[in-house]
Amino acid sequence: MRQAEFDSKGHCVRWTEAPGEEPARVYVHGLGSVSSVYHAHIAARPELVGRRSLFVDLPGHGISDRPEGFSYTLEAHAGALAAALDAAGVRGAELIAHSMGGAVAIVLTHRRPDLVSRLVLTEANLDAHPPVTAGSSGIAGWTEDAFVDHGHARVLEEVGPVWAATMRLADPRALHRSAAGLMAGSTPVMRTLLEQAPVERVYLQGGLSGELAGREALEATGVRVLTVPGAGHNVMFDNPEAFVAAVAGRA
Repeated sequence: MRQAEFDSKGHCVRWTEAPGEEPARVYVHGLGSVSSVYHAHIAARPELVGRRSLFVDLPGHGISDRPEGFSYTLEAHAGALAAALDAAGVRGAELIAHSMGGAVAIVLTHRRPDLVSRLVLTEANLDAHPPVTAGSSGIAGWTEDAFVDHGHARVLEEVGPVWAATMRLADPRALHRSAAGLMAGSTPVMRTLLEQAPVERVYLQGGLSGELAGREALEATGVRVLTVPGAGHNVMFDNPEAFVAAVAGRA
């Protein structure tokens, strides 16, 4: 396990990694998740082994620190991720990022283009104020204190065993602020930043999740949108073969 300080108070973002050739692949999880749980089985596939692979846990999640005074906005998460990549000596990485992690990866690409050469985004949040059916909406709908006091426990009961298995490892206050930051979005908003990003961009949409809003406009800017059959939001679990093919650039 490795770590890097991401604020002035010595708090650390942490990651595990597998050695291999550059450019590195950096796996970034979604809200209430853990990178290794969602992506280690993907990086271990024969089509992907041999590349350096980093599994980064964002602040407030997994093995990373969870400072109470941190904002947990998309920009703050992107800054922490940049600190990890700088400490790891990573440049021109491929970011394999899911959901909220995809939004963070987009912001990072805008802020630190030297760190990123390719984006593979799985149902990344592209717009502020997602529909009420989104997980972030359900969390951010609580006040912060109410969520910490009893909302976190209630949400864990409602989200199902897969998400709850990692969400229970996230700090409740960090989880709420991350959800609120995701709801607020970035400036400019993530969709605009993705359309303007000067790197290869692949966007995976689960076929069970419905059509991606604004797909044609994204494709007009060079984003390759792939609809994955038989998959919902967690494409890496629902259709790992298609996910691996996209990461490997063979889809």
